[in-house]
Formats: sequence, structure tokens, C-alpha cells
Amino acid sequence: MNARARIGAVLAVLTLLLPPTAAVTAAAADDLPAVKLSKSQAGTGGSITVTGDGWRPRALLMILICGRSVPSKGVTGGTNSCANADGRAVTTDAEGRFSRKLPVAEPPVPCPCVVHVATVTGAKAEADAIFQVAGHAVEPLPADPAGGRLSVLTDTRLDGSGGLLTWFGAPPARTLVFTVGNVGTSAVRNPLFQVGTSHGVFAPQWEEQRWRGTIQPGEKARIELPVELAAGAHGDYTVSLKYGGKVLAEQPWGVGRPWGVTLFWILVCLVVPAAVFRVGMAVVDRVRPRRTVRRRGIRLPEPALRLPGLRPREEARHAASPSSTLPWFTPDSDPGTGTAGRLSAPHDDGTTSPTTPTRKAPP
Repeated sequence: MNARARIGAVLAVLTLLLPPTAAVTAAAADDLPAVKLSKSQAGTGGSITVTGDGWRPRALLMILICGRSVPSKGVTGGTNSCANADGRAVTTDAEGRFSRKLPVAEPPVPCPCVVHVATVTGAKAEADAIFQVAGHAVEPLPADPAGGRLSVLTDTRLDGSGGLLTWFGAPPARTLVFTVGNVGTSAVRNPLFQVGTSHGVFAPQWEEQRWRGTIQPGEKARIELPVELAAGAHGDYTVSLKYGGKVLAEQPWGVGRPWGVTLFWILVCLVVPAAVFRVGMAVVDRVRPRRTVRRRGIRLPEPALRLPGLRPREEARHAASPSSTLPWFTPDSDPGTGTAGRLSAPHDDGTTSPTTPTRKAPP
């Protein structure tokens, strides 16, 4: 009885747990991004309506018609196999839904085709819906090459930091580090990766980089790939990793502004005008004609001629005295040096005047 009771209790517990689990699974399935088309086939020049739900609220999406793709494998050729010129952008509403009319255009590669919807910014999410472009060539998908397949096992990161040269506008550089594992049946030798950098809503600029080495089935390897931006780059960037035509990981990268360049131009705007001004003044000073200037004695104003300790009458007498002899008189012939008080013309003192009687002495 004890064993039967325990079995009954276990069954009761399982019965109670199964419905919530199924409900959680259904809810998780409903949260996955989904895409629906108004038509499964249309010709070039027509249009279809693309609707979706389960996307992130207020997310910017890009809608494209891509060839050589199926929903189970995704867009194997990347955006190069899509009609990029005829794509449309749409923003989801507060509930993660959208509806957008898409013109039908032929992709650059044969069908099978899909309508590919993917996020432009933020967390990566994508979904595909089967679509047939009427009149477009259809070819079977290329067989997957037998051999190894790489999968990213850890989150990517960017190692490195900027320096003084980066602060003055040198190209920012980092090292993209991640770990991959070979989940295939054969070894992968010298895998070729594609590293792309994108700024804002612009498409990534891809660059091929080959990693030298061999990864055996079931083994993993640490990969390091250099990443470099253009000189003077700043802002929010995204580094993407692609292998075998499929994006494996994305890593955000915030690049600071090169303030050294701004400081340099401020100094240029201050120093260059000052230097030009000094050169111009030197040229003007050298070119202008020279004039001979006669120096004269400094004449003090009248109040400065007064001497301390003298009365006004003595000051006037000192001021009236000649400071130098006249040029046409010598010191000996100066009339002021003769008999004091004589105002008439000079005459002989030995002669007698006829008008003055001469008294004779008595005998």
C-alpha cells in the first residue's frame, strides 16, 4: 500500500505540473518574432503586405526579398542575395506589431526566395517567410559541404584601449576575442571569417580575415581578430562576425570623441591670427620711411620753476637774471660791467666842460 500511495502521489504531482509547463512553452513560442504575407506569390511590379508580431516594441526593422534562402537555413548568402534597393523599413508599435507594404522585386540570385525581416538596431532578431517571385529563375540550393561546422561557444568581447594618438584622431583599434567549437564531422582548417563594422543604421562594412589553424571535430579554439576603424571615428559602433554567410555574433563598441583634434584647431585659431598680426606689423615697421626728429629741451611748466623756500619777489629776481651773456658782447666790453649807475654814453673824465667854471687857487 505504501508503494501504491507513493506512485499515486507522483502521478498527481506530474498531472499538476504538466499544464503550466505546456502553457509556458506556448507563451515562449508566441514571443518569437513572426512574419506573415498577404500573398505567397507575386510578379515584379506588384506589391504584398507584410505583417508581423512578437517583435520588440518600438524596434526598427528592415524588410527584404532574398533569393537562394529558406526559413530553415536563413539567408545563407547574406544581404548580397537580397533586393536591397527595393527594401522597406518599418517601426513596430508598443505591442511589437507592424504592417508594411513591400514592392515585389527580383533578387540578384535565383529562388527559392523568402521575405526576410531583421532588426536594424538593438538586440538581433530575424524571421523569414517563404515567397515566390513569379517569372524569376528557380534553382536548387547548393549542397552543404560535408565537413566541420563552427559555432560560437562564448560571448564576444573587444580587448584593448585607446592611447594618446587615438585622442588626437588616430584610428581606434581593438581585438575581437571569442571561442568557437567544431560541431561537424571533419576538421576545419584555416577558417575564413568576415568582420564588419557599422555605425548607426548603416550596413556593416565587411572585411575578410583568415585564422590560421586547425579545429578538429568536437574541439574548440580561441579566436582573436583585429578590428580597426577610420581615423577620427567616434560614436556608437557595432562589430559583427560572419562565417559561412551567416552572422554568428555582434558586439557593441562605444568610441570616444578625439578631443585632441578639437583642442588643436582651437589653438590654431588663436595662434595663427596672432602670428600673422606680428608679421604684418614687422613688415610695416620695416617698410615705412624714417624721419629725423630734432630733440629739444624739455620746457617745464610755470609752476615747476618755483624753488622751495623763496619768496615771490626773490623768485622774480632770480628769474629776471640772465642765464647767459649776449653773443655780441664779450665780458670785458659788456656795458653792464662799467661804472655802476651810469646811464649816459661813455666820455673822457679828464676834459673839463666849457660850461663848468674852473676856480683858480689864490696866489
